[in-house]
Amino acid sequence: MYKYEVIIYWSEEDSAFLAEVPELPGCMADGPTQEEALRNSQTVIAEWIKTAKAIKRPVPKPKGKLQYA
Repeated sequence: MYKYEVIIYWSEEDSAFLAEVPELPGCMADGPTQEEALRNSQTVIAEWIKTAKAIKRPVPKPKGKLQYA
């Protein structure tokens, strides 16, 4: 399991839970339950990292809990 922060919330528009990974721009997954969205986020994180490496983009190290103002 990756150690990036994942923010999960309900989207009325999508009728699904969304799981965003703030440290990886554009990295987002969804699912009918919070648990499924979290599971799917791990797959999307792996794909994001694989793609970043393939195009020689830096992969940020997980920072843990982010501080928001």
